[in-house]
Amino acid sequence: MFGDGSAPTAPSPSLPRPPPHVALIWSPAMDSARPECPFQYLIETLNDNPEKKFYNIAKLGGTKYDILPYSIRVLLETAVRNCDGFLVKKEDAMNILDWKTKQNNVEVPFYPARVLLQDFTGIPAMVDFAAMREAVKNLGGDPMKVHPACPTDLTVDYSLQIDFSKCAIQNAPNPGGGDLQRPLAKVSPHKAQPRKVPCRGQTGCKGPCDAGDSSGNSGKFSAQIENTPILCPFHLQPVPEPETVLKNQEVEFGRNRERLQFFKWGSKVFRNVAVIPPGTGMAHQMNLEYLSRVVFEVKDFLYPDSVVGTDSHTTMVNGLGILGWGVGGIETEAVMLGMPVALTLPEVVGCELTGLASPLATSIDVVLSITKQLRQAGVAGKFVEFFGTGISQLSVADRTTIANMCPEYGAILSFFPVDNVTLKHLKHTGFDKAKLESMEAYLKAVKLFRNDQISSEEPEYTQIIQIDLSSITPYVSGPKRPQDRVAITDMKSDFQACLSEKIGFKGFQIATEKQNDIVPVEYEGNEYRLSHGSVVIAAVISCTNNCNPSVMLAAGLLARKAVEAGLMVKPYIRTSLSPGSGMVTHYLSSSGVLPYLSKLGFEVVGYGCSTCVGNTAPLPEAIRNAIKQGDLVACGVLSGNKNFEGRLCDCVRANYLASPPLVVAYAIAGTVNIDFQTEPLGIDPNGKNIYLRDVWPTREELQQVEEEYVISSMFKELKEKMEKGNKRWNFLEAPESVLFPWDLKSTYIRCPSFFDKLAKEPVSLQPIENAHVLLYLGDSVTTDHISPAGSIARNSAAAKYLTNKGLTPREFNSYGARRGNDAVMTRGTFANIKLLNKFIGKPAPKTVHFPSGQTLDVFEAAELYQKEGIPLIILAGKKYGLGSSRDWTAKGPFLLGVKAVIAESYEKIHKGHLIGIGIAPLQFLPGENANILGLTGKEQFSVSFPQELFPGITLDIKTNTGKVFSVIASFENDVETTIYKHGGILNYVARRFL
Repeated sequence: MFGDGSAPTAPSPSLPRPPPHVALIWSPAMDSARPECPFQYLIETLNDNPEKKFYNIAKLGGTKYDILPYSIRVLLETAVRNCDGFLVKKEDAMNILDWKTKQNNVEVPFYPARVLLQDFTGIPAMVDFAAMREAVKNLGGDPMKVHPACPTDLTVDYSLQIDFSKCAIQNAPNPGGGDLQRPLAKVSPHKAQPRKVPCRGQTGCKGPCDAGDSSGNSGKFSAQIENTPILCPFHLQPVPEPETVLKNQEVEFGRNRERLQFFKWGSKVFRNVAVIPPGTGMAHQMNLEYLSRVVFEVKDFLYPDSVVGTDSHTTMVNGLGILGWGVGGIETEAVMLGMPVALTLPEVVGCELTGLASPLATSIDVVLSITKQLRQAGVAGKFVEFFGTGISQLSVADRTTIANMCPEYGAILSFFPVDNVTLKHLKHTGFDKAKLESMEAYLKAVKLFRNDQISSEEPEYTQIIQIDLSSITPYVSGPKRPQDRVAITDMKSDFQACLSEKIGFKGFQIATEKQNDIVPVEYEGNEYRLSHGSVVIAAVISCTNNCNPSVMLAAGLLARKAVEAGLMVKPYIRTSLSPGSGMVTHYLSSSGVLPYLSKLGFEVVGYGCSTCVGNTAPLPEAIRNAIKQGDLVACGVLSGNKNFEGRLCDCVRANYLASPPLVVAYAIAGTVNIDFQTEPLGIDPNGKNIYLRDVWPTREELQQVEEEYVISSMFKELKEKMEKGNKRWNFLEAPESVLFPWDLKSTYIRCPSFFDKLAKEPVSLQPIENAHVLLYLGDSVTTDHISPAGSIARNSAAAKYLTNKGLTPREFNSYGARRGNDAVMTRGTFANIKLLNKFIGKPAPKTVHFPSGQTLDVFEAAELYQKEGIPLIILAGKKYGLGSSRDWTAKGPFLLGVKAVIAESYEKIHKGHLIGIGIAPLQFLPGENANILGLTGKEQFSVSFPQELFPGITLDIKTNTGKVFSVIASFENDVETTIYKHGGILNYVARRFL
């Protein structure tokens, strides 16, 4: 957020946003007919200041209000403020007020103050907006009416790939494609260079300033990013930004020019759209550091900040007391058009934190511990709200880290109410004093400020879970799922057990006689020995950790101690450092630890998702060959939040999530098959064993460095950088036409086919008749399985399409970068190499086309079915759609011809996506599944839908073999059934404009 607490200034042109304290209605006619808000009697002035008004919801219900959880109070405020008798009714607000008796029984609307998009999932939303303009025009409407009604910020940085790193700085193979031979733009060093302090008798400086020119510029690092000074710890001289950042950014701009031009067009023609240009920061990181207000002040009204975003980790801002969660791109488009988010009034689980974590336990250890306990407690589809004495021991950075991981235990969000710790954080980040005072006064007036000292004021919760922080010890998570925690003390024995276990969520089924195999490999003139557990990827990446300075500084301080002790990282390990924003680079630089990280290979490669979404550069060929030769279980260690098998690299089977300092530690050790308590990290030049305890920074060291370097100037410089913008972005040309000029030759941006059959009025519900099963899947099918986000495999259907368009493999780029092209994304649907289809019997992106008996790529089979006019369904087990929110996990199956999914259970967000695109989410009756019912998947299925479709209705499904069984239509509310009747939310929204 800004230091003065104000709303951000868009770096790209955008028109004034409408005041969010009134409901945004669909058309001028409807707006003129809007009735007066029935709660206007609650409007008061803050401290008798007529320019600061607010709805005093605390006076609405007396004791009913006082027992509400803080998160529910925010929901209530938005309902009261936006009540118009149409989209938000008075009874909606009263239902929220009666939360204690109405939870889980009523549907309520939620109007977020703003929307957050990131480019991977944001581009489909913007492409759909552009296509909707076309559709509205084609049906006789005015395309100029199609604008986002809700303030929308779009960050462009998820397309970052690591083309250049320590091991791949020169002409590295590029898994995503693009021309790497373009000359790099020259960037000037800092204009104001301090006078060079001469060396004090040292010889052979080991820092980055060695071999530099007379101005102090490095021979190794030839360019820098403004406002990000790096100090050589040996001479205390500013040196430029690592060359890798600029190389990766240059390739990114060249590779993604079409997408960037489209985004810039959108920022010009759509009101309320602000674009955060490339090279600035991650969506959830920028949300926390730059876009968050905590309390909005628009014109003369104050109201709580709240947000929905197209990333499941939008929840990070709940650690700052801002209500927010991730929704699909389809739902986000509805919010952008003035529709509230509809949700069942949730249960709220109170999580009482007590005690203080041990010095060795980082916030990531706390996160993983809470993740496991909350997942075991069953909080899926619920709000979690934290309270207790332990909260005061957690900084805002700790809280945001915990809140960021809530999708991993299934909660909608994890909320930390604003308290004195929050205000202290805002003050330290340079928040304007007057803004802070009015914020505190407002939050206390509406009872949204939490006082740790008065326990009698604690709200009532649906249930309470107690977690003692002092019992938490350092953990990692893996080797295949984020919820599988392993204590550091048990890591070696657990990994060895995984080698022996059968192939599954943890096991690799390596024969006992092969578990100690060693494969010698020559790399860069030296011989190394690889074995099971060898670390080949070590990445300190953005997302989960970078909002917390202490864990990043811990990694830097550990690196410094390790370098000073003479320890190094083996050169074949793919090491990288991808911070969430320039602020992280700043405090790592100014604290003097960044050169030590670089010395170990952890150079800053850019600002965005990289290794976490599978965008890492390929491993050296010699290493890949050695892994395959020995059938080794090679390992990746990363400080992210996803570690599903095959996500990082197809030859890296074991992936562990760890805190940043542990990522560095495992990289130094070179293996996960180590007991840190009894085995050394390495040996110093004098032959002395160096253990983890010798280089692990103490809590006191961390606090001292954090207090000294994580200061308000970082936020101030971030604001200056944002206002100044990115030079490449500023000079990027983009069209300004009302309708986007689609380039039929483009392989990035394509007008999607969702509106091809749009009529002014919806048709009656049609039955699904004689549908074949496209895929027969098991439990825990993730969104990674359904819609891959990484590189495009050369033998995939998407690759064939791009090849036919004249592209070479180097130009394929990634699925995420091509989400604006429905032809690529449809072909990428179910293209994950780890997809386990029961028709095939082994992991492969294949299925059976039953009319012909052929085994084909999923897309090729679906294409044949569509040509034959045969509808499709999917059979699945429990938790279908687990993982990050991605709208293409619904759009892709829809375009493949899938009409329904029949599963034992669904991940809530994904089920909403299916409904939003027009796919029926059907659920087996409790205790039943395809196997119990004796289904083989080779049958043909038929189901009819009543015109009076209502939530939870039971439907009968008939097969061509004569079997009949019942399923539940898994719609949760009337809004979902209405959207399904319209054929999806896009059709529903477009019709409202007509």
